[in-house]
Amino acid sequence: MADDQPENPYLELLARGAPAEAYERPVLRARADGAPADRLAALERAKLLALRVRGELEGRRRREAELSALFETAHDLAGLRDLDAVLQAIVQRARSLLGTEVAYLTLHDPTAGDTYMRVTDGSVSARFQQLRLGMGEGLGGLVAQTARPYVTDSYFDDPRFQHTHTIDAGVQDEGLVAILGVPLLLGSGVIGVLFAADRRARVFEREQISLLASFAAHAAVAIDTANLLAETRTALAELEAANEIIQDRSGVIERASDVHDRLTELVLRGGGVHDVADAVAEVLSGSVEFVESDRAPAAAVDRSRTGGHAVRHGEDWIAAVAAGGELLGALVLRGHPGLDPVDQRTLERAAVVTSLLQLARRSAGEAEQRVRGELLDDLLDAPGRAPRLLRERAARLRADLDAPHVVLAAELDAPTAAGAPGPDTGSLAPAEEAADRQRLWSAASHLAATGHGLAAARDGGTVLLLPLAEGRTADALARRTARQLGTALHAPVTVGASAPVPGPAAHPAEVASAYAEARRCLAALRVLGRTGEGAAAEDFGFLGLLLGGTRDGAPDGARVRDFVHRTIGAVLDYDTRRGTDLVRTMDAYFASGMSPARTKDELHVHVNTVAQRLERVGRLLGQDWQSPSRALEIQLALRLHRLASAR
Repeated sequence: MADDQPENPYLELLARGAPAEAYERPVLRARADGAPADRLAALERAKLLALRVRGELEGRRRREAELSALFETAHDLAGLRDLDAVLQAIVQRARSLLGTEVAYLTLHDPTAGDTYMRVTDGSVSARFQQLRLGMGEGLGGLVAQTARPYVTDSYFDDPRFQHTHTIDAGVQDEGLVAILGVPLLLGSGVIGVLFAADRRARVFEREQISLLASFAAHAAVAIDTANLLAETRTALAELEAANEIIQDRSGVIERASDVHDRLTELVLRGGGVHDVADAVAEVLSGSVEFVESDRAPAAAVDRSRTGGHAVRHGEDWIAAVAAGGELLGALVLRGHPGLDPVDQRTLERAAVVTSLLQLARRSAGEAEQRVRGELLDDLLDAPGRAPRLLRERAARLRADLDAPHVVLAAELDAPTAAGAPGPDTGSLAPAEEAADRQRLWSAASHLAATGHGLAAARDGGTVLLLPLAEGRTADALARRTARQLGTALHAPVTVGASAPVPGPAAHPAEVASAYAEARRCLAALRVLGRTGEGAAAEDFGFLGLLLGGTRDGAPDGARVRDFVHRTIGAVLDYDTRRGTDLVRTMDAYFASGMSPARTKDELHVHVNTVAQRLERVGRLLGQDWQSPSRALEIQLALRLHRLASAR
């Protein structure tokens, strides 16, 4: 019971949603009461865990609130037909989605060639509410001119856009500091700009920008629908003589509105992209399919994405599914070569709804990936976890930690561009390296989720814990994993695997040992020039026994060290005493086919320097060191030395 006491105050704080500063009080109180050091340390650990849980809960509540507001917005807009009501609902929901102090919307004036303030929410300045922005003027004018989102955390200090006295005076009068603006796009044209702003410095995250951009796309459709219905009502009043045509047009529009409502209902009840495709197929009397971006016709998708409309491709129609500038896939309508303009608009609306569903699915997927990574991190870093808790957490992820598993260490061997540093001569730029690691983690997380396993980013690569099916081997699993990750990333991925772990939940300490074994196998693959492959210790024969050792240690390591020292120990000792690099010279010499000329190119030294170094090696190892039998032993010793250094 004593071990449980430090956590009790933090569980109570979590239960009542206490502020972050309250989590310091139990530690301060215990320190003031003269609590022993072990209790203070336990309280500190419990505090950090509680703060971590609190942060995760707050993040999830925030994401749930954003998605809830987005779905509520879709429902509200679907029920509105008056333009003023639609515009007011848009700014109110935009302010709610991002939690800003002010939200406002400007519309394009084609006659004056500028944009004007149409509706605001949270604004208190009359001057601000009457602003007009010319193309390129202010942040909003720049958004309208370029049709791209822009964000500034300090408006008056941002030189990227043109400041005018009128606009700056209105912004200053309103007291705005941080502003995010996204275009309202209809086709390839900008019909207005949607803004979210705060009266204090604030950094808008990428997810918030993408969320507002997606909402703006939905809002543009709602505005267009309201305008279209208004135009239809006007036409009905003015063209009574063409009553039959008008009734037909009205019927098509009502059908489009009905489709829009049905799509919104699908979103609200948690439907998927295939449900959207089925609903549109039923209305348009054709076959509709959602395809990933790499399976869609590239030229047609680019035209649809650029123009903002569904485009014809042979006998099919293609509507790009995109959000925030990112292509997510496409809707393909088949068996309907002739498409009414309003039906075309219906397909385009379905593409917008599909983009919202894809973003929601991605958010849920990223949350699950993080949970899988946290569970694997706990197995690796905290072997004392209670097996019951590990099993419960794994069950929520559809993983069975009582079954045999294999730990795999994976690293991406990205191809280097011409002139770029290779794996032995340098490294990628930090940004490129981080992007490669993120791609590998994402692909590994997807593989783990589909295979009922776990994945986490670690040590510059990715670690996976995958179940081992009956009758399969760790070596086969490593090869298959390397092949699947390489196919997903279009780049070679090297994977080292451990021997099977018979039930990680019951023996969590073995997971860390297995990971070390997998890392050694990964290093061996690299040293042996087998990058882009997968293997377990069993694949290396005698060397595999040296790599794998036992879960309690590596009893044959002394034999390897004796062999290396007996074969090239004189050179190693000489390098240590003199600070030379004869071992590297020998590596380059054998790698260059025992050619001094190619060796000097590899080492970037003069050929005489190579000759002098090789002469020194001969004096240390004996003049017969280049004979076939001794050269083989020396090369093996060099490789084992490199392998030991890579551990």
